[in-house]
Amino acid sequence: MITHKLDYLEQLEAESIYIMREIAAQFEKPALLFSGGKDSITLVHLAKKAFAPMKIPFPLVHIDTGHNFPEALQFRDYYAESISAELIVRKVEDTIKTKNLTEPKGKFASRNWLQTHTLLETIEEFQFDACIGGARRDEEKARAKERFFSVRDEFGQWDPKLQRPELWNIYNGRINKGENIRVFPISNWTELDVWNYIKKENIQLPSIYFAHNRDVIKYDEQLIAVSDFIQIDENDEILNKKVRYRTVGDMTCTAAVESAAETLDEVITEITASKISERGETRIDDKVTEAAMEDRKKGGYF
Repeated sequence: MITHKLDYLEQLEAESIYIMREIAAQFEKPALLFSGGKDSITLVHLAKKAFAPMKIPFPLVHIDTGHNFPEALQFRDYYAESISAELIVRKVEDTIKTKNLTEPKGKFASRNWLQTHTLLETIEEFQFDACIGGARRDEEKARAKERFFSVRDEFGQWDPKLQRPELWNIYNGRINKGENIRVFPISNWTELDVWNYIKKENIQLPSIYFAHNRDVIKYDEQLIAVSDFIQIDENDEILNKKVRYRTVGDMTCTAAVESAAETLDEVITEITASKISERGETRIDDKVTEAAMEDRKKGGYF
């Protein structure tokens, strides 16, 4: 009998699909966090393959800070509708009003810290016991500490010292009342793996990931998109550059990279040559302190 040996992308896909099915088997009310970014799009594609010919058995949830790139929001809505998925959107702005939270101030006033409140409220509102996210271990050192199944306590907090063993692909989703699990099915993927998989599977992406002309300002050697959400000072020079985005967060905290890559092959060539992770190169919010991401994760951030 001839057997087909899986290549590395097929192995990653098989692992992620297995985890998707474990989520459906072990949890009563899972949800998939979906922003319209490449990693969450890849997650939805994997979920579609895991449960075909049925629809994916959980809703897509977006915690909208109000500072998103319009291209990502447009794609979010289009893609959810195209696969007939339930899309739940909850807005940080509403949380700011109901909880009387203080808006961040400054040149790049990010709501990233505040979206934790909205996420935890949404988990409580819908009684989600598992939330699926597109975090990968190669992105950032705090994310490298995560297991596939990462337990959050009743306050949504994460303790990196209390990680469950995951030997022999056995995942323990048992939780107490009020707790929930964050699940990261593409933890073992790299940025390059994601892009190669997108090419292999012919997955659609927002245009923002490919080279386009955009007005930006240069700040600390980073190119920040001009928008209503940042403070333009008189000494800021507005430049029109050909750029693309390696990761898509808020417009207030995500930098572009100069690029001429207009195709998947050209993007893959650029990433192959890069020596810096996408978050390390383009995410301002990760540079607030040495442990910025870990601090946010301990407080309930994804």
